Amino acid sequence: MDLNLANKVYIVTGGAKGIGAAISKGIAGEGGIVVVVGRGKDDNIKIVDEIVKAKGKASYVTAELSQAQACKEVIDFTAEKYGQIDGLINNAGINDGVGLENGSPERFFESLHKNLSHYYNLAHYALPYLKKSKGNIVNIGSKVATTGQGNTSGYAASKGAINALTREWAVELLPYSVRVNTVLPAEVWTPLYENWINSLPNPKEKLEQIVSKIPFEKRMTTAEEIAGMAIFLLSSKSSHTTGQIIYVDGGYTHLDRSL
Repeated sequence: MDLNLANKVYIVTGGAKGIGAAISKGIAGEGGIVVVVGRGKDDNIKIVDEIVKAKGKASYVTAELSQAQACKEVIDFTAEKYGQIDGLINNAGINDGVGLENGSPERFFESLHKNLSHYYNLAHYALPYLKKSKGNIVNIGSKVATTGQGNTSGYAASKGAINALTREWAVELLPYSVRVNTVLPAEVWTPLYENWINSLPNPKEKLEQIVSKIPFEKRMTTAEEIAGMAIFLLSSKSSHTTGQIIYVDGGYTHLDRSL
C-alpha cells in the first residue's frame, strides 16, 4: 500500500527515542524525509545515522523546545533545508510527577509549559508551510488525560489540553485542508518505561500487574504500533480524518479490565 509519504517532509519532536524513534523510522521507511528534533544531540545523531544506513532520508535539530525561539528555529531550519513542511508530529514530553499534594504552583506551571507550549509554538510557526502543502498535524497524547493517574497534575493537564487543541485546531484549519489528529497511547514498552519499571523494588511483579489489566492479548503496546497509527494519519489513506482522538492501547482505556 502506497501511503504517499515519499519525499514529503515531516518534523518529529522527541524523534530519537521510544515512540518518537519508531515514528521517525516508520516515516523514513515509507520514503518520507524526517527532521528529528530533541534536546540530546548524541541521540539525534544516532537515530539519523540509523535511518541513513537503512537508505532513508533524515536530518536533526538539537533544541530545547520549552523555548519559543527554539521552536521557530526548528521550523526555519526545516523550511530552509527542504523548502516545504508536510507534517508535524508533536511527540516530545515527560511525565514529571508534579502532583497536587507534592507539587507547587510554580512547579505545576513549569510542567504545563514544558509539556504543552511547544505543541502550540511549533504548530504556529509551521502553519504557513502546512497551509501551502495541505499537510497535517499529529499529536501524541496520553491516557492520563482520560483516566487520571495520580500525582501528575501538570502532565495530565497538558495532555488534556492537547486533546482539546486537537479539535480546536481541526476546526480552525478546515478552510486550509490541514488535518489535525491525536494518537493516544496507554501502556507502551519503551526504554523510558523499562527504566521506570526497573527502578521499582518489585519490577517483575509490577509489570505483571500492569499487563494483566490490558484487555487485548494481555500485553504492552509497542512503540511501532503507535507509530503505525501516526503514520497512517499522516498519509493520504486517512484524507478525510480530522479532529479525532484515536486510542491505540489494547482496549486499556475503555474496555472492562476485568475481562
